[in-house]
Amino acid sequence: MRMTAAYRQADLRSLALHAAVAEKLDSALVEKAAARVRGWCTEGRRYAAAWSRLLSAPLPDLRAALVRDDDEMQALRSASPFAGALTPAERWAVIRATSRSPA
Repeated sequence: MRMTAAYRQADLRSLALHAAVAEKLDSALVEKAAARVRGWCTEGRRYAAAWSRLLSAPLPDLRAALVRDDDEMQALRSASPFAGALTPAERWAVIRATSRSPA
């Protein structure tokens, strides 16, 4: 499937937000995300099993996965368990940086 420019822009923003999460990722953030995913599993939510597997990986592997630019991670980032991992200031800095039009 061919991505529209707007969809690709949103995907690049999500990738950048997850790169910021990856930079500050620690066991506490992973546990918060894992707790959220455990709730998703009981609700039968899409991507819960895949996130559960990723969150049980070693931190370096999880960091690498968060910034992979492939179809699987594009889909998983659309339902991220990392809501609240970035401060509002961190989030807005990423949004501003990814909203700039290419020169």
